[in-house]
Amino acid sequence: MLELAVLGFLYDAPLHGYELRKRITALTGHVRPVAESTLYPAIKRLEKAGLLARTTRPGSVAAPRHVLTLTEEGRQELRRRLAEPVQRDITDENRWFTVLAFLRHLDDAAAQAAVLRRRLAFLEEPASFFYDGDRPLGAEELDDPFRRGVLIIARATSRAELGWLRETIASLGG
Repeated sequence: MLELAVLGFLYDAPLHGYELRKRITALTGHVRPVAESTLYPAIKRLEKAGLLARTTRPGSVAAPRHVLTLTEEGRQELRRRLAEPVQRDITDENRWFTVLAFLRHLDDAAAQAAVLRRRLAFLEEPASFFYDGDRPLGAEELDDPFRRGVLIIARATSRAELGWLRETIASLGG
């Protein structure tokens, strides 16, 4: 998810590490804060793989700034990851939001629709956070108001997303 976010934000524009970290934190930070000790090794891995380049520009106040730019290989890698997200990127809500935030960089509407159809299929499967054996429990079956709340909120969120997915897939011609 972190590498996808780095590639996605750098696809939009060259950034220095601090600004990149702020943008990633704005996208995912409420759930998974991005530490420098995590971000900078990811940047180094992507740089070593030839997916991004670093240039040095004079700082406005103090030390020079390192600006990160996506290479053409980085652009291709982002589009590949968006077109072929791993299953966890489809099923994990936070990872899904990261894919969704950059899906516009996939130029092919049919490919975009294919990714959205995978998420739609996942959401249409019967599921719950709570089970009686193998049977998923619905909110109406729970006496615990907090667990019932989890399911009511999840159901409302899923309905909204299902509606948006169906509408968007149709608009993409898929």
